[in-house]
Amino acid sequence: MKNKQMNTRKTIVCLVALFISVCLQAQEWQMKKAQLMSKFALDVDPRNVLPEYPRPQMVRQNWMNLNGLWQFQPAKDSAEARPTGNLSRTILVPFPVESALSGVMEHHDRLWYRRTFTVPAAWKAQNVLLHFGAVDYESEVFINGKSLGVHTGGYDPFSYDITPHLKPGGAQEIVVRVYDPTDKGGFPRGKQTLNPQGIMYRSVTGIWQPVWLEPVPKTGIQDIKIIPDVDRSLVKIAVNTNASPGQSVVIKVKDGAKEIKTVTGKSNAEISVPVADAKLWSPDAPFLYDMTISLMKGGAKVDEVGSYFGMRKISLENEGGFKKLFLNNKFLFEIGPLDQGFWPDGGYTAPTDAALKYDLEMTKKFGYNMVRKHIKVEPYRWYYWADKLGLLVWQDMPSANSYTRVVPPVDTVAYAAQLKRLVQTHWNAPCIVMWVVFNEGQGQHNTPGLVQLVRSLDSTRVINQASGGRHFDAGDVMDIHSYPPPAAPAPSATQALACGEYGGIGYIIPDHIWGKQPTYIFINNEKEYLDLFDAYAQDLVLYKTTKGLSAAVYTEITDVEAELNGLLTYDRAVVKGDVEKIRMSNVSVITKSLYLSDVLPSSEKSATTWSYAFDNPDSLTWFTTAYNAASWKTGEAGFGTKGTPGAVVRTTWDTKDIWLRKEFTLGNPGVKKENLVLSIHHDDDCEVYINGVKAAVASGHTAGYTMLSLNEAGKAALQLNGKNVIAIHCHQNRGGQYIDAGISVMSADKPGQN
Repeated sequence: MKNKQMNTRKTIVCLVALFISVCLQAQEWQMKKAQLMSKFALDVDPRNVLPEYPRPQMVRQNWMNLNGLWQFQPAKDSAEARPTGNLSRTILVPFPVESALSGVMEHHDRLWYRRTFTVPAAWKAQNVLLHFGAVDYESEVFINGKSLGVHTGGYDPFSYDITPHLKPGGAQEIVVRVYDPTDKGGFPRGKQTLNPQGIMYRSVTGIWQPVWLEPVPKTGIQDIKIIPDVDRSLVKIAVNTNASPGQSVVIKVKDGAKEIKTVTGKSNAEISVPVADAKLWSPDAPFLYDMTISLMKGGAKVDEVGSYFGMRKISLENEGGFKKLFLNNKFLFEIGPLDQGFWPDGGYTAPTDAALKYDLEMTKKFGYNMVRKHIKVEPYRWYYWADKLGLLVWQDMPSANSYTRVVPPVDTVAYAAQLKRLVQTHWNAPCIVMWVVFNEGQGQHNTPGLVQLVRSLDSTRVINQASGGRHFDAGDVMDIHSYPPPAAPAPSATQALACGEYGGIGYIIPDHIWGKQPTYIFINNEKEYLDLFDAYAQDLVLYKTTKGLSAAVYTEITDVEAELNGLLTYDRAVVKGDVEKIRMSNVSVITKSLYLSDVLPSSEKSATTWSYAFDNPDSLTWFTTAYNAASWKTGEAGFGTKGTPGAVVRTTWDTKDIWLRKEFTLGNPGVKKENLVLSIHHDDDCEVYINGVKAAVASGHTAGYTMLSLNEAGKAALQLNGKNVIAIHCHQNRGGQYIDAGISVMSADKPGQN
């Protein structure tokens, strides 16, 4: 009894000492203040940081959260020896060193981390795994002074079995060495830079996803792979173990609390589990089946993990003469925002799980059914929330050499290896329906080869060779970028058509801005914002109906640093427009149809002739019906330079300005003026006149033909019977140039139907 009392006292003393230590550590940490702070920052508790289990599709009940206060100090150079003993400063893990929430808010390309932990006595008979969600970029992990190896790659999870390096009892030491040269290296880094400006943002260095320990049996489950097969009403499960040949796997599938199927099979082999009358996963009905996987030996359970899956199918099919994106064997127009995953206070790391979920919840409230995860990979719980909420995810591979003037060569070996790891570590998420191999031309190389690499790893999803980049007829998607209005790519016999970025409507909310940079277009008030947003949505409805467009991505869900084109401010404090009106615009894209009938055809499909001049007419009447343009040249539209995106050049225009005129008659007295729109492709700024009245103004450039509304004065000036004159002045700012236009009737009725 005496020994028992002494042990109890020792335990209490240890617990009190531990509590005091934790409190002292918490006092050492102070949140820094960035230029903006999110509304979630005050919810960060240094004693309970991101306490949710980090890996929802492979859950074990016993684990230890290692997030929280660690020691840290900058390293001098690559030759610096591993420090022994305490480090000089404190950092809150897993917030990157540049972030306010880390308590440091400094950049260092070389870091040391240190903390201690004690292995629970109940774990004694098991192996202990140390997991890192992600560390940017190169890391070396030491346990009690022993190096476990070096990991490279800033976006993929990795683990070590630390059992052989643990001491018999007491405190165990973890030391982590980090090196991250950011844009001094040619490896994947997304939007990070050491010189943040424009559309490039602060760097992220060090541990930025959760760290945790868990005990596993010496013979246990190492990994699982889940492949739903909707057409055959089954799900295929591969359970990778280090088990001996005599061990089996039992898989139990549940619909809520109801067990619907139990199947026994072999480990390290694919097991087919029938799912009768399957509830299909979709954005409208994101149903998930729960699952337990048990490793058995001689009737006894050796290991067990919890998981889930969704029954869904993504495919490329023919419909209406176009290749289209299908979900569960039906066409679904995919529309969603660009989501860059940056936080003003946490950098790459959301302050809390609620914060991680928030952007996705708002995406759903805005009426979207998809989100493009833009050149970043998120923690597993982000995909869990996308699975639960019902959002299709386009997963980008983080790009190398993103918009940096002086760059090292792309590390092609690292890029291929980390692309492979991205697919292998995220292929179980039902929400992910597309792999995007490149963004625009950032570090683009060996495109067909890398598309084939992804195809060899995962044939169940569609592959986008390059969103807005160079196209090599590889993969399943032809994806262009068009700002600010959307556009549709030229038809493809083999690929679905997508507008992978459009919009970028800038709207400044005072006191909620990080900085300001020029964007595609700025508006002045909420009404202008919502009207323009809806106009772009109606363009998409039209392109879906008439041009075979399958998907579009709006830029973007939040402001990011100096980018001010988000639906939300960077601090997530203000929604820039009425949520219900934005939702209605997006839902219309998914559900509505619009059709065009030409009354003045453009030259998109066949040539039309215009009068044109490159020299300023120097007249206040050049756009009127009375002006005599006999001295002007005539030529076939479109006018521009070859290589301009989306251009169909028939007459070269390579000066700064062009003036165009054309006479036409509507020839249909039954036309309703309110249904008339311009079909126009402009690069860059242009003014359009009808019968001497300025009818429309378009700034910037488009990547294809878009719809532009005529103002009321322009519509009023049109003559339903008799001669009309359309006149256009287009000015080139930079790059290529192009101009062509027509007038069409836009209606919800298919041509030929009442």
